[in-house]
Formats: sequence, C-alpha cells, structure tokens
Amino acid sequence: MWRAVASNALTVLLVVLFLVGGVILWGQRQFSAEGPLTQAICVRVERGSSMSRVSRDLEERGAISSGVVFRLGAEYTEKSEKLKAGSFRVPEGATMEEIIDIVTRGGASSCGTEVVYRIGVTTSAILVRELDPTTNRYEEKAAFDPATEEAPEAFTTVRAQADTRYRISMVEGVTSWQVVDTLKRVDVLEGEVKTVPAEGVLTPDSYEVSVGDSRVSVLERMQEAQGEILAAAWQNRMDGLPLKTPEEALILASIIEKETGVPEERRQVASVFINRLEKGMRLQTDPTVIYGITKGEGILGRGLRQSELRRATPWNTYVIEGLPPTPIANPGRASIEAALNPDSTDYVFFVADGSGGHAFAATLEEHNANVAKWRRIEAERVNQ
Repeated sequence: MWRAVASNALTVLLVVLFLVGGVILWGQRQFSAEGPLTQAICVRVERGSSMSRVSRDLEERGAISSGVVFRLGAEYTEKSEKLKAGSFRVPEGATMEEIIDIVTRGGASSCGTEVVYRIGVTTSAILVRELDPTTNRYEEKAAFDPATEEAPEAFTTVRAQADTRYRISMVEGVTSWQVVDTLKRVDVLEGEVKTVPAEGVLTPDSYEVSVGDSRVSVLERMQEAQGEILAAAWQNRMDGLPLKTPEEALILASIIEKETGVPEERRQVASVFINRLEKGMRLQTDPTVIYGITKGEGILGRGLRQSELRRATPWNTYVIEGLPPTPIANPGRASIEAALNPDSTDYVFFVADGSGGHAFAATLEEHNANVAKWRRIEAERVNQ
C-alpha cells in the first residue's frame, strides 16, 4: 500500500512540476514576445511610483498582456526598484522586457512635454510642445514672447511638472549679444554671464538643458561645438582660397549667413564674396554696415540710409577693403562649410530676385539688368 501511495505522490509531484515548468516557460515567452500595442503611447512615471502601479497602468492601456508577468519579469531581472520618474515613449509592439528597460534605464524623458526657449534673429519666443507618440513628432501647444506677453496657462502648468524637458533653440544668424540677452530670461537656468562671447563663436543648434544648469555652461557647450565645426571645415577646405586663418573663414561665413535667404544658394553667395576678395573688390554687403551701427545689440528695424552706407566703420564693407575685423553674427555649419567650399563661378554680383533668393551676375551689365528687374518687382508690390 505504501508503495502505491508513494507512487501516486511521485506522479502528482511530477505533474505539478510539469505544470509549474509550463507556466514558467509560458511566462518567459510572454515576457519576451511582441506586445499588444498597435500604436505607440506615452507612459508617465510619477516620482515615488512603484512597478505595481506602472504595470496596472500599462495593462489598462493595453500595452502588456499580463501585469503579473510584467512584475515577475521586473523582479527576475532585478529592476523592480530601479524605476525612473519621467515620461517615456513606448513603441508599438514593445515587449514587456523592452518596456521595463525603457522605464528603468534613466536619462532624459523621451516623451511628454517640452519647453523650447527659441532665440531668433528678430524676436525670441517660448514654445510649449507635446510629443505625439504615434508620429514621434512634437506638436505646438502654446507660444508667446516673454518680453511682451503674459505666460499662458499651458506654460505655467508644464513648468510645474517635474518631467518637463527644456531646450534652448538658437537659429542661424543671431548675434552673441542676442544669445546672452535671451539666456538671462530663461528661468530654468542659473548664474550670471559677465562677458558676452566673441561674435561668431557660438553654434546655432538645439541644446537640451536641465533645471539648475548655469548659463555659462550652456554658452560653453555652444562655443565648444562651433570650435569643432570650424576645425573640421578648415581641415577639409578647398585649395587656393583667399582666407588665411579659420577666423577669417568664420567672418566670411557670418556674412554668407546674413546674406542667404534660400539655403541652396549658400555656396553661390560664398562664390561671389570669394571672387570679390580674389579680384581685390570691396565686398559691399549691407549686413556688415548694419553691424557697424548696432554692434549686434538688437536689430536696426529700418532701412539703411545713404549716409550710413558712406560712413566709415570697421565693418562697413562699402568703405573698407577685404573682410571686416570680426564676424557679424553666429553662422551655422552650412555657411561655414560654404565659405570654405564655395561653388566655382564667375559671379561677382547678386541682387534679390523677388522669390526670396537672388539673381547672380558675372558682369556689371548683367547685374544692372537684374537690379532693374528687381526694382520693377518692388514697384509692382507697392502698387498692389
């Protein structure tokens, strides 16, 4: 009898072990199998949250098939206590294993809302943008000029949230004074800027920042990036250019930046100035005259007067020979590369063509014809 009992017990044990093994195998497959999400979502992990709370949220939103398997998988991979606060994008079909990695790896939030402090040539603005997880693109929710407008509720709300991301966006052609002036009003940054960086040494780009970062550290990042871009472009420059140093290339790049309305024309515009330098012609470009008046501190806000075109300043290229002594703005990578690798043309003139771009000419006769055409376009616009 005892032998029969022992045999039955062994059978039951084997069945239990088989079932347990099957459950474990099923759980492992569920943990690493493609998830049920058909569209990406944003998952927000509050500070002090738990894996249990996150798993319930994911299960309710259809991101995982089993909260139990998700929690057991987190325990097994020793990540249950490694949750990071923030908003994270979970892509369609993400496995439980991938989702756990997303919410525990740390780093900046990859989803949710961001505030962008935009430094523009004529105006600066604060934008509130929210990521659409299905397209992985940001959609603008609010925008305002902090110098003239009250902050909207959309801004004050996200400003109070711990997982909001912050970004400084600097466009091509702004001056160093404009950058510093805007950074002073970026409320997530700290510290004073005692000296405005030299003109031209800051890279126009987008820079993610954190609450409490110093303004000086942001400027240092901008300056380091510009130095790397300029060094690489100088190393790969075209032979025989009338530019003796990287600094001269930066000066020319800043002029190209201010004169180019259509990005595709950068290398053509560069060729005009290179040809003029090689022929000993004056550059005769209005943006340098404007810089001689404003010194980069704000915009002129009106047209140039004939007296200003004739007035001698170190930057007035209608009066001086060659390049001005400093850049007149902070050029982007494309303008730096255009200055050092211009198109090969015979052009020494250009004028607006009415489309936002320019009409180029190799002779004064061609140029005068282009100017006459542009004046007709201007006259027609005035009379409309």
